[in-house]
Amino acid sequence: MSFADLADIKTAVERRETRRQKVFKSGTLRFNKGYGALECVVKNQSADGAMLMLGDTAGVPAAFDLAIGDNATRPAQLRWRSPTAVGVSLG
Repeated sequence: MSFADLADIKTAVERRETRRQKVFKSGTLRFNKGYGALECVVKNQSADGAMLMLGDTAGVPAAFDLAIGDNATRPAQLRWRSPTAVGVSLG
C-alpha cells in the first residue's frame, strides 16, 4: 500500500458526518418484502451508517431493512461494496 492509497482512505473517512465506533454485533438484512434475508456481522456503527461483513456481498440489494442486535429495524441504503463487506447509510 502506497502513501497515496493511505491518503485516499483518510479522505473517505473524513467524508462521514459522524464518527463510527467499532462494534461486534449480529445483524440481519431483510429485503424483497420480507421474503429475503441475509445474516451479517456489524463491524462499526454510527447513528447514520455502518459497515457490515458478509461471506459474499453479491446478493446484497441497493436498499433493504437492517436489524442490528435486538434493536428495531431501520431502512438502509448501500453506499459501497467489496467482496466481503458493505458500507450502508441508515435512515
